[in-house]
Amino acid sequence: METVKRTFDILTYAEQNYSQDSALAVKRHGKWERFSTTDYRVQVDNFSYGLLALGFKKGDKIATVTNNRPEWNFIDMGMAQIGAVHVGIYPTISDKEYIHILTHSESRILIVSDKALYEKLNSILDKVPNIEQIYSIDLVDGAKNWSEISRLGIEKTNEFKAVLPKMKDAVEETDLLTLIYTSGTTGLSKGVMLTHKNIVSNVKMAHQFVPYAEIGDEVLSFLPLCHILERTGNYMWQSIGAKIHYAETLETIGDDMRDIKVKMFITVPRVFEKVYDKIINKGRTLSGIKKILFFWAVALGDQLKANPAERSCWYNFKLKIANKLIFSKWREALGGELKGVISGGAALQPRLARIFRAAGMRVQEGYGLTETSPIVSATMADYPGVKWGSAGIIPIGVEVRIAEDGEILVRGDNVMQGYYKEPEKTREVLTEDGWFHTGDIGNVDENNMLSITDRKKEIFKLSGGKYVAPHLIENTFKESQFIENIMVIGENEKFTGALIVPNFEFLHNWCHLHKIKYRDNKDLVRLPKIVERFQKEVDQQNVELDHVAQVKVFRIVCENWTVETGELSPTQKLKRRVVMKKYEHLIREIYPKEF
Repeated sequence: METVKRTFDILTYAEQNYSQDSALAVKRHGKWERFSTTDYRVQVDNFSYGLLALGFKKGDKIATVTNNRPEWNFIDMGMAQIGAVHVGIYPTISDKEYIHILTHSESRILIVSDKALYEKLNSILDKVPNIEQIYSIDLVDGAKNWSEISRLGIEKTNEFKAVLPKMKDAVEETDLLTLIYTSGTTGLSKGVMLTHKNIVSNVKMAHQFVPYAEIGDEVLSFLPLCHILERTGNYMWQSIGAKIHYAETLETIGDDMRDIKVKMFITVPRVFEKVYDKIINKGRTLSGIKKILFFWAVALGDQLKANPAERSCWYNFKLKIANKLIFSKWREALGGELKGVISGGAALQPRLARIFRAAGMRVQEGYGLTETSPIVSATMADYPGVKWGSAGIIPIGVEVRIAEDGEILVRGDNVMQGYYKEPEKTREVLTEDGWFHTGDIGNVDENNMLSITDRKKEIFKLSGGKYVAPHLIENTFKESQFIENIMVIGENEKFTGALIVPNFEFLHNWCHLHKIKYRDNKDLVRLPKIVERFQKEVDQQNVELDHVAQVKVFRIVCENWTVETGELSPTQKLKRRVVMKKYEHLIREIYPKEF
């Protein structure tokens, strides 16, 4: 990997070390379509030739809004080879954000994946005069197709075949590779400037966290490739010779995993929570000895010690039985050959980390930001690099310092160059000597393991002067089967309160078992029996918290919080101001004297 300096060097490295018949694959209409390493190279070079024929040059911006598919790789590598800058955009943001990003980034063309996105984006391009053309990857009536660029490249191969190597040589590792617009929780997004060196340094660093990976391992990709975690992971999989498979849809992930007998994948905690809830709900439908054994195994898994030496022989014996009778079925549901799962984007509940590890599924949690390409720390494959509730070990090549106020500061080759066209905002977070202010609060233990305790800006003070860290409280409460989401409130108030989103699927099943009738969710969350049951749940979770952090009063909301409805960012982070404004009437009920 010493020769790999720029992202497109990864493809050259793959050609030289493990050319494969199926480097990239995608499931379309129920069948896998595969691309060899040779196919990959041809597609990438043709796209580069096409861009050169269209007059693109180093530093030009190209925006994409697409689902995960091999074409993303062809486009991404093709533009990188000529020094063009990839502006990857989430497909779930508002028209206002699209206009802002496309305009602010000065993108010349836009490539979208399908008809729905084409129609949506094409309708707003009159407000983005810098966009010269929009292309679709799927065939869409009346739309230019991305393949036209490649076909032009094929026609102009002789003209640009000698030019491309010179263009590649002109790309320095310190050159801008991508602009990734961070969704943020307030205001318009900022364009994070990442160079080839930023991301390649992270790719190389990531190797130490997957020592079990082997050439030819099947991985599944389903997190958006515009997300820095999935994007860096995608380059990492390629650099170790893994075979990348793109899921057909989010709904088919389970089937796709079983189909390819997945070895590794990257995900976010929310996916684990949904998988776990689904498993538990299935367990509740069992009866007799099967149900008893099922929940005995779950409880046993929750008792797993990170250090194998601390597990008794008796515990190991029981775990062996649980694995044979119960957990083996969990593994089969995920393909039966899973080696490891990388979880990032938010904190994973320690309970889930324990239970999945006990079930023979290695879950590794990482911490980082778009601004750090993203890895700052990660859990190692096995103990001693595993500690429940920790964000893992800080690897060689990354420096972490804890400021006086507890904020985590990061320095290294992975730290961004700054925010595009935002020098003042850059200076707010990036010091002259390279320390990036993460905005997260945490600590580093004697084993160089990092723990995140909260977001600096989200910590608030009660009227009595005590500080409350909502993130920790929210994570504790989300361990409840009844709670899908929660936002802790109480700034300048006398006590800590909360808005709670029920796990409606679980709650509806619970109501059915207890013969509770309701008209709709709005009616349901106000029923005295439901409020009483949630109060019991709150009381149980409060036991785990310091007195000042305990939720004294709560209200249950009647709808889910989603990206589409605006309460969550595309990376599933709470937009607290949005939630506060939307539920002002409920907050008045919690703090009636303050309004």
